[in-house]
Amino acid sequence: MLQVYLVRHGETEWNVAHCIQGQSDSPLTEVGIRQAKLVAERVKSIGITHIISSDLGRTQKTAEIIAQACHCNIILEPRLRELNMGILEGRAISSLSDEEERWRRNLVNGSPGARIPDGESMGEITERMFTALEKCRSLPAGSIPLLVSHGIGLGALLNRILGVPTYAERRLRLRNCSISKVDFQETPWLANGWVVETAGDISHLVEPALDEQQI
Repeated sequence: MLQVYLVRHGETEWNVAHCIQGQSDSPLTEVGIRQAKLVAERVKSIGITHIISSDLGRTQKTAEIIAQACHCNIILEPRLRELNMGILEGRAISSLSDEEERWRRNLVNGSPGARIPDGESMGEITERMFTALEKCRSLPAGSIPLLVSHGIGLGALLNRILGVPTYAERRLRLRNCSISKVDFQETPWLANGWVVETAGDISHLVEPALDEQQI
C-alpha cells in the first residue's frame, strides 16, 4: 500500500489581506513559517522519503522547512500549482466588481465550466493534480511521499478521489498547513485504487489558522 501525505502551504501575506493568489505569489507570514515548522515536527518521525512541491514560492518555502526536518530533497512539480485565477490574481476580494465576484463565486458554487478570464477551470486543475498524484505510484517500493500544494488544488484532488464532480460546490475546508492523507490500495472493503484516509487535519497547529478565526 502506498501512503501519500498532502500538505497545504503556510499562511501568506495575501491570505491575511484577503487577496486572490492563484498562480501569483505572496511570502509566508511569521505565522505561516511557524505553521510549517509544526508540520515538520509532526511528520519527521513518519519516515517521509520524498517531498514533492508546487514550484510556487509559498509552497517551496513550506516544503523547505519540512524537508530540513525530514532530511529529504525537494522535487518541484508544476502540476501541483494552485488554480490559475486569471485576471483576478493579486486583487483584494473586497475590490471586485459585481461581475468579477460572480466569476469567482461560480468557481466556488459549482457552476459547470466556470473559469475566470485568462484562468483555468476546475476540471483542468483536477486532472493535473491527479496526474501528479498518480506519478507517485512509480516511486520505489516503500516510499512515503509528502506533497505540498494549495487549498483549491488539494480540495479538487480529494474530490476526484471521492468521485465528486469536478464542478461541484467547494465544501472541503483545507486550512493553511493542514495535513491530509491518501492511500493507493487493494482491499475487499473499499474500491481498489486511491482512498482518502484523512482530510484537513490541523491537530498539530497550536494557534488557529486564519480562516478558522473568520468562521
